[in-house]
Amino acid sequence: MIQAFRNFLTRRTFNYKARNKAMNAFSSFKNFQTIRKKAENERQEENRAHEVLYFHKVDDPYSHLTIHYIDKFKESYDIDFKPILVGEENPAALHEPTLYTDYCLEDVKRIAPFYNIEFPGNAYPNKNLVDTANSILCAVSAEKFGEIAKVVSHALWQEDNATLEELNTLYDVSEEKVVAKLKEGNEIRNNCDYYFGSAFYYEKELYWGVDRLNHLEERLTELGANKTSDNEPVCLIETKAPESLSADNKVNLTYYPSLNSPYTFISAKRVREFENDYPINLITKPVLPMLMRMMTIPTFKGKYIISDAAREGRKYGYEMKEVFSPIGKPARKAYSLFPLIDSLGKGFDYIDELLKASFQDGINIGEESYLESTVTKLDLDWQTVKKELNSSKWKQVLNDNVKDMYEGNCWGVPSFKITDADGSNPYYVWGQDRMWLIKEEINRRLG
Repeated sequence: MIQAFRNFLTRRTFNYKARNKAMNAFSSFKNFQTIRKKAENERQEENRAHEVLYFHKVDDPYSHLTIHYIDKFKESYDIDFKPILVGEENPAALHEPTLYTDYCLEDVKRIAPFYNIEFPGNAYPNKNLVDTANSILCAVSAEKFGEIAKVVSHALWQEDNATLEELNTLYDVSEEKVVAKLKEGNEIRNNCDYYFGSAFYYEKELYWGVDRLNHLEERLTELGANKTSDNEPVCLIETKAPESLSADNKVNLTYYPSLNSPYTFISAKRVREFENDYPINLITKPVLPMLMRMMTIPTFKGKYIISDAAREGRKYGYEMKEVFSPIGKPARKAYSLFPLIDSLGKGFDYIDELLKASFQDGINIGEESYLESTVTKLDLDWQTVKKELNSSKWKQVLNDNVKDMYEGNCWGVPSFKITDADGSNPYYVWGQDRMWLIKEEINRRLG
């Protein structure tokens, strides 16, 4: 029973009803509200403070960003702040670890300037420096953690051994204590159903890095925990790109969607807005879901992905409603029609319709009657398109799309690629969290 539940998201799971039921439970706004209300009632009954856990990994590039907001966060909210040092990520949640580490480093180098944060790293620090950094922070009190951790992080990524050694004379614990502390931190993180660093945890809910701090701030503000009345966010990003842009030239924006990805679903509305507001040639290159690419997603990660995507969808006015996962035969049937539909100029529109059916309308997109109505809705001839149903041409197309996506150290979806109109100068971005960065890059090229 337990193993079956753990595998509900994987390609090995044939009980689609159980999988859909679990996905709907994780994405439900009603359940979301119920969990929050219950957590707050319990907190008040137990007369507990607003306790916020923060998981810090010294050699995680994203932790370098979040640590810069800790002190301001503590000053802005009446909270009991508990920093927790963690070590390696949970391996069960890591896919393509080499691509992951390379991408994280490049991503933080790109976005740090928009937060007015200096990120001095060009490579990951060596183990000796990491060990020293952990030794220092294991000895630092929660009150001074933000202040000291910023200095440690800068020194670590600059490979400034002298500064770390100097701090280590003031803050030092034994190697055994460091090992025990990191093990304890990992256990706490794992018990919170999380797997990376640079994340916050408050009353049954997780908030990853600078990208999700806004959700935590809104929740604390709703609970009356803010110390000031101006409600100014702790974490602000300074962008330059306008809402819309006109230019004589265009860039190519390649979009890599997957039919089983909740993050892809919540990105689709904004991709369409890109097409309306920015001078782009939109190229749609769908890929197989990770679960159909022989990857396994543990339940705790699946739960976080779905609930977080639902939370982000509500933020952007594109709510997940009734979910019907298309993993397996439904996805294969739907993908089989894509190459022809794309050649007829309706590739993105087709994927958009499939995503809405799967994540809002709870429709099995593998049903032939649904596919016929969708093709007809796109003003295409069903009898012509139907000839490709269950054909195998799509397999090579999607395989080539994955290879293209991997060229940019991207393995998950949605991913994006910007090129000049002639296909040169590629710039890859992973995730709906970086759609603002796509605008910045297009504005840099054409603005």
